[in-house]
Amino acid sequence: MKQDNNRHRAFLAGSMRLLIVKLVLIGVVILVVALTVRHYINKVSSTSSPAELVKNEKIDITPSQIRSIEQIGEWAFLEVSDEELVDTVRHGFFSDDELVRIYYGTLRLGINLKEAHEGWLAMRGDTLCAILPPVRLLDSNFIDETRTRSFIETGQWSHADRKQMYDRAVVRMKRRCLTKTNYATARKNAQAQFEQMLHGMGFDKVKVE
Repeated sequence: MKQDNNRHRAFLAGSMRLLIVKLVLIGVVILVVALTVRHYINKVSSTSSPAELVKNEKIDITPSQIRSIEQIGEWAFLEVSDEELVDTVRHGFFSDDELVRIYYGTLRLGINLKEAHEGWLAMRGDTLCAILPPVRLLDSNFIDETRTRSFIETGQWSHADRKQMYDRAVVRMKRRCLTKTNYATARKNAQAQFEQMLHGMGFDKVKVE
């Protein structure tokens, strides 16, 4: 009987040892699997492209900026000064009356931004494009009448006579100053100065027409 008990205890002890060994092996396997999975995850994370924060640095033109530019209104890009000597003679029975006057004027060639059409300033891709109004004579009253002087004046002359001479001076100044060359110069200056302004507002790529 005693011998059977010893055998039973020995059997239980062996079973316990075997169970402990199995548990240890299972623990080792679980640890190995966990380390392997962790290594794989770290490897995938390190080789994959990390998510990048994309910063939008694109500059766009806003409606308020467009309105503020349009408020500039008239912008002269070429001023041409001129002086014209105009004379007239009135023949009389005994003598002739003569009036000679010198007129001074400054003709301003430029644009009026308030005449720009809708969509004249807009982004095209990464380029700010501007289509300007045509260059024209900004002010038709370009003669400075405060500087007008009578060089010769004999006899009596009416307001209508002086107005006629003034109109002749206007025609001569336009003919002399409103040339293709001056218009081309004004357009070139408009393009350069407008590009400079837009660059100053922070736009790198601009196109002005």
